[in-house]
Amino acid sequence: MFGFVTKNKDAPVKKPLGAGPKGGIGLVPATALGVGGMMGAGLYTLVGQATTTAGRWLPLAFLVGACAAVLSVYSYSKLGAEYPSRGGAAQFLIVGFGNTTTAGGLNVFQYVAYLIATALYGAGFSEYVAALGGEDFPTWGKRVVAVAVVLFFVLINVISAGLVSKAESWIIAIELVIIGAFVLLGSFHVEPDLLAQPSGSFTGVIVAAAVLYVTYQGFGVITNASGSMARPARELPRAMFLALGIVTLVYLAVSILVVLLVPVDQIVTDSGHALADAGQAILGQPGFIIIAAAALLATASAVNATLFASANVADDVSDNAEISRALTRTVWRNGTVATLVSGGVVAVLVVAFPLSIVGQMASLGFLVVYGAVSVGHLRVRSTTGARAWPLYGAILVNAVLFVMLFINAAIESPASAVVMVVALAGSFAFEALYRHHDGASGKQPAPAASD
Repeated sequence: MFGFVTKNKDAPVKKPLGAGPKGGIGLVPATALGVGGMMGAGLYTLVGQATTTAGRWLPLAFLVGACAAVLSVYSYSKLGAEYPSRGGAAQFLIVGFGNTTTAGGLNVFQYVAYLIATALYGAGFSEYVAALGGEDFPTWGKRVVAVAVVLFFVLINVISAGLVSKAESWIIAIELVIIGAFVLLGSFHVEPDLLAQPSGSFTGVIVAAAVLYVTYQGFGVITNASGSMARPARELPRAMFLALGIVTLVYLAVSILVVLLVPVDQIVTDSGHALADAGQAILGQPGFIIIAAAALLATASAVNATLFASANVADDVSDNAEISRALTRTVWRNGTVATLVSGGVVAVLVVAFPLSIVGQMASLGFLVVYGAVSVGHLRVRSTTGARAWPLYGAILVNAVLFVMLFINAAIESPASAVVMVVALAGSFAFEALYRHHDGASGKQPAPAASD
């Protein structure tokens, strides 16, 4: 499945096989892909939660998150340039750790992380629906809306994933226009007196940066297109860093305006739809509605994209015999067991946990995955030509952010910390048991492709 050559299941991967057709994607399209993958739903859903600990230093938290992402982008760009393919992080883990329980457990956990991210966007969608519905909108109504949007896109993916994917470029363009107008008009309505608002502590800024880490998570989608690049070694790093730079500038501009348009205490109170409050500060109720509508578009699109991605991750790990191949079985039309399982788990998550908790869990999950990719990268560094210090830096920064956010979660919302521990331990336990069962029954995990 993963198309790599290995001497044995534990050996580092030597070279890529089966990369996609070359020359189809250049620098500009690849950069646009990365911008679209990163910018969107996270900005609308997590600004309020990050402000809870960062206060008026919200822009600094975005900047710290970007600096942390730079190191992981370096690691991904080197891996993607050396091993151009469509597999992304799932393949990079196989590259670094071989076809082992370690790689398998991490890939199962990555699947869980995508499910949590889908739940985050589903919960964000319901928050903006509730905001448009007014103060009388019931709490249970949020859960119904969140489940409904998840199940709707499960159905869409079963019927034809292309129904929505074809509209992704238009959605990105609309979002950029709205955000651009927000920044332009908002600059004329700032209130300098709000600079005197309470600021978070240094620790609070770091925790906020960890929460916001998931807003940069989409940079990995560029590596999935590396197999279609004519010169991935040259174009991939440029596209990834350029996309990260563009998104960081947008995040900084938006976050600066938010804290200069809306009092911190109001941002915290309305954390689920704080960006709509900023729109209201600019254009009144029409501004609130426009930003809320943009948020609905972005979060709905993100639900579809991450649901589709999670099903693909499940397909990848099942094809590599890391979980049951039954997940790839077609149920109806384009639907697979993985799609239905993904939708069911996400529906449970949005019912069980509020936006603030799934936001923390999503960032915690991707901090683990991105840190693990850099750990595995160290094993093949001589092949990729990567410098050691950025990889060690990525591991350290991801670990620090994870620990800080985990401690905060354990104090503020213990349920999210418990779920993450169970999910991580359960992923490895499941993988170990699955491999043991297959070994006992004579079915060995499928090795990477060989000569």
